[in-house]
This record gives sequence, C-alpha cells and structure tokens, in this order.
Amino acid sequence: MSAAGQGPRVFITGGASGLGRALAEGYAREGARVCIGDVNAARGEETLAALHEAGAQAHYLHCDVTREEDLQAAAGWLQANWNGVDLVVNNAGVADMGPVEAMPIADWQWMIDINLLGVVRGCKVFAPLMRKQGQGSLLNIASMAGLIHPPYAGAYNATKAAVVALSETLKAELESAGIRVSVACPAFFRTNLSESLRSRDPRYARWMRKLVDESSVGAEEIAAKIRAGVAKGEFRILTHASARRFWMLKRLLPYSLYEAAMRRAGKGGSGRKQPQSASSKG
Repeated sequence: MSAAGQGPRVFITGGASGLGRALAEGYAREGARVCIGDVNAARGEETLAALHEAGAQAHYLHCDVTREEDLQAAAGWLQANWNGVDLVVNNAGVADMGPVEAMPIADWQWMIDINLLGVVRGCKVFAPLMRKQGQGSLLNIASMAGLIHPPYAGAYNATKAAVVALSETLKAELESAGIRVSVACPAFFRTNLSESLRSRDPRYARWMRKLVDESSVGAEEIAAKIRAGVAKGEFRILTHASARRFWMLKRLLPYSLYEAAMRRAGKGGSGRKQPQSASSKG
C-alpha cells in the first residue's frame, strides 16, 4: 500500500503524449505519484517538467513495451523508490489501416508486438509484484475496436479484441489475490495516435486522421471518464455513449443488421462514402 500521507503510485506506459499524458496529468492532479514510461525521451522530459510544474511527484523512465527488460527495470525502480505500485496502466499503442490482404505480415507483427504483447509484458511483469503487495490495479487500454470491428482495421481490431480477452482472463485469475483489472474501450477522440499510423494506401491514412481530428472529444475528457471508471471498480470502461449503444445493438439485435452497418462502413473506407459506423473504433 502507499505510505501514509503519500498519494497512490501510478505507472503509465506511453505516458508522454495523447491519452497516456492526459491520464498522467489527471492522476497527478488527484495527488498521485506518477511514473511515466515512454520511448520518446524528449516528450517524456517535457511531460515530466509539466507534472513537476504542477507540483506533482513524478518520474520519467525510458520504456519500450516490446522489451520485457524495460518493464522489469520500471518495476525495479518503483519498488526501490516508491516501495511498489498501486496502478499500472498498459496504454502504449499504435495503429495501422488498410485491407487485410494488402497489409504485410511485418505490419501485423509490429502491431501485435506493441498493442498486444506490450500489454502482456506489462501484466506479466507487474502481477507478481502486486501479488506480493496483496493489492494493486491493472488498467489495460483497448478500444471499441476490441468490441466492434469495422473494416480496414483488421490488425488493430484483432489486437484490441485480444486485449479485451486477456483482461477478462486476468480478472478471473487475479481477483482472488486482491488485484483489480479494468479494460478501457474508448472510441475515436482527438489524440496523436495517427502519428504512429502505418498505411500502404494514403486513402486509409486520410480516413483515420479525419475521424481522429474531427472527434468532438479530446484525450483529457476520455482520461477523466477512464479514471472515474477505475475509481468505481468498473471492469469494462466504455467512454462514448454512441459507441456503447452500437455495441449493445451488436449484442442484442440480429447479426444481419450489424453486418449491414459494417458493409456500409466498408464502402466508406474504400473512398466511396464517409462511414457512419466507423466512429465506433478508438
């Protein structure tokens, strides 16, 4: 547990920009000690300076989620300096767009290594530490793409669906050890995810950037909803009301109606029409 008089200890991968930074700043405002891990040292130091300026107790570590040793080093630092960790946010992620048959296997491997195995490594490293502590929380950042699967995002959909499945498994495995697991599934919001976007066809890159840039909500609003969900002990945290309704339609209505909506989205993604249902993917 956190030492008396000190805030909870939070570690966030991909914590130097986008949703990760918004979560870091939000938890810091609530009095948490925040350690951000990121591969971008310049952004890491910039975010750290902003957190210190706001009076937060914070630290930056270089952390590549494709390297288990980086996550082990982060766990070691947290243990040595803050005597453990209360919340680990597996947030780092990338995006790829395009038809399944056009996407090289190398791009699939890149997505899987970061979006899925990055989360697996974070859970694998920190779950034993939390078991020893007798408490802790894991927050895995997935996407509405993990629940509903629009076209031209096959690798992204698959990795985010796997994060949801992994989180459900971990919840069953770790609950008895006093470890809470949550999975956040945001839809589109304004962030810098498109900076890491890979696409062999500029049409799909433009489509993705348009959906992100024209979203009505930003990372700070999504981070606030996620923090509230974690505080309430929610397992599946859905941040967009419209996406939540679409997911309910998929679950409750005949599959043919959902399938028809995905076909319409497919026509939009191929450049013939702007999709209406694509806003369901984060």
